[in-house]
Amino acid sequence: MMWVAKPQAIAYKACRQVVNLSYDAMIANLRLMNFRCFDAMSVDFPASGAVIVGANAQGKTSILEAVCVLVRLHSPRSLRMGKMIQIDSPGFGIAGECWQSDRQVRFSARQGVEMKVDDEVVGKQGDYLAGGGLVVWMGNDDLDLVRGSGRVRRRYLDFLGCQLDPVYRDHFNRYQRVLKARNLLLKDRVLREPEIAAYTDLLIRHGSFLTKARRELVGLLLPEVVHSQLEVSGNDERVGLEYVAGAGDDMVKSLEMTHERERRLGQTVAGPHRDEVRLTVNGMAAADFASEGQQRTLALSLKLAQGALLEKQAGRMPVYLLDDIFGELDADRRNALMQALPDGAQKLITTTNIDWMQDELDVIEVSSLK
Repeated sequence: MMWVAKPQAIAYKACRQVVNLSYDAMIANLRLMNFRCFDAMSVDFPASGAVIVGANAQGKTSILEAVCVLVRLHSPRSLRMGKMIQIDSPGFGIAGECWQSDRQVRFSARQGVEMKVDDEVVGKQGDYLAGGGLVVWMGNDDLDLVRGSGRVRRRYLDFLGCQLDPVYRDHFNRYQRVLKARNLLLKDRVLREPEIAAYTDLLIRHGSFLTKARRELVGLLLPEVVHSQLEVSGNDERVGLEYVAGAGDDMVKSLEMTHERERRLGQTVAGPHRDEVRLTVNGMAAADFASEGQQRTLALSLKLAQGALLEKQAGRMPVYLLDDIFGELDADRRNALMQALPDGAQKLITTTNIDWMQDELDVIEVSSLK
């Protein structure tokens, strides 16, 4: 398939002052080939952003997903790149003018992920991401951040951590590979204890980093969530975030204590893959006792906090991708959310209609795109 045509771990700082932020056009153009429902498509975006309007199943969400893949090599909808290939095509291509450079990503089952920046091949994903931008994704299923399992909240933290720190991304990827290999060994009928021990050492090394980093992230997110909750709801509700480590305070001891249980179940039962973030509103579990309106506001606040922390820690404004989230919000929350988004940020929004919208953003009709 052709290309689409034209360190050290950081110490997070809670009170960092942001200076010299660039509010230049972030994503000026997006071009797709054999991506989801699009054979080929090109669209230009203004610096302030745009509202992408169309009926359901016309590809609005796919456009935002393509932006996320182009910028972060990550889809908020699928864990596998192959799911995004148009039916009966060998692969897909995404390209766009982002932050004054032309970036290209293509994927095929045979070649995997291939990347270019200004027509120069980039061999490592870390190098590609280092020169790119930041993204906040706000989707219709964000309510799962409050109601769903711990896995949803872990993904939320990891998406933030991987954008803030390439070392976080490295430890996260290594932990996932080590965990998978260790679980396979634990399932063997004849246990190879020396090999399990070797993987245990690696699990502790990468897991301890993730535990420390996630705990730090939750501490930094809390004041941002409290601020955003007040902005969106207009009510002074007590919001709480508590990080609960899946291996407790000592991962070595936790793995020692679960030794027999692991071998009985054939899987690793302690570690960051079991982490949790407890969410409360007015001192009570948000999933069980908060109203639906409070839950939706908390989910929005978590994403706004993510954007605020990216801006403060990285010193760069993220692009906000808002996928059809307004249909479930009342008029007050809709307009409060739009007011809460940073003035200097590029906002790409999908919706089925714009009758409610007060902001003056350019409107793009999906049916007009080619």
